[in-house]
Amino acid sequence: MERLQKVMAQAGIASRRKSEEWIREGRVRVNGEKVTELGRRVDPDFDVIEVNGSQIHAENKRYFLFYKPKGVITSMSDPKGRPVVADFFREVKERVYPVGRLDYDTEGLLLLTNDGEMAHGLTHPRHEVNKVYQARVKGIPKQRDLQRLMSGVKLSDGWTAPAKARMIKAFKGESLIELSLHEGRNRQVRRMCDAVGHPVIHLKRIRLAFLTLDGLSSGGYRELKAREVARLKQFI
Repeated sequence: MERLQKVMAQAGIASRRKSEEWIREGRVRVNGEKVTELGRRVDPDFDVIEVNGSQIHAENKRYFLFYKPKGVITSMSDPKGRPVVADFFREVKERVYPVGRLDYDTEGLLLLTNDGEMAHGLTHPRHEVNKVYQARVKGIPKQRDLQRLMSGVKLSDGWTAPAKARMIKAFKGESLIELSLHEGRNRQVRRMCDAVGHPVIHLKRIRLAFLTLDGLSSGGYRELKAREVARLKQFI
């Protein structure tokens, strides 16, 4: 049994917030009965759910690997009219949404799906799903700086968990480093690099668990293979 608004959102007819509005407005019926309270639980396999007079049906689960460009917001809409990830998925009939976030100035690997259970599992801290980033930073980090990143640095919201960090190459006044971590705090990699005195110039996520950007160019996406979906589910 699941909350009615969650089932509506998973059916792809609207966001969970919009579904809650429609329930309050009396636009939803379950087995012919009007529902106006948000606490109602339903069984999507057996209950007949109607929204605005039309019966809803569960969507097929879809899973996409997306190469998010820099300058795109990890959101389905933006009140300021800026580019959002949903702009790249207009040909996909199911309402897929991002798993986790990449900030506006960060490019790289992002998953999108309409599978809420998987999305929740992959982002839950206890599952420790690994994420790998390449960061071009100011200056040349010393080994002690890399060790601090690996051991944990103190941020405004507490100490970071142990990570992996390595130097890829150094050039005039800048360096390219690789960071691997399983936490997902807001702007975490940028804040960690700031904390050790090497601010990020450019940031790219190149891997999530076993998935990489191989074969994709910026703005492109592909649907995951069945074996990839099965392997991801092993993490949760």
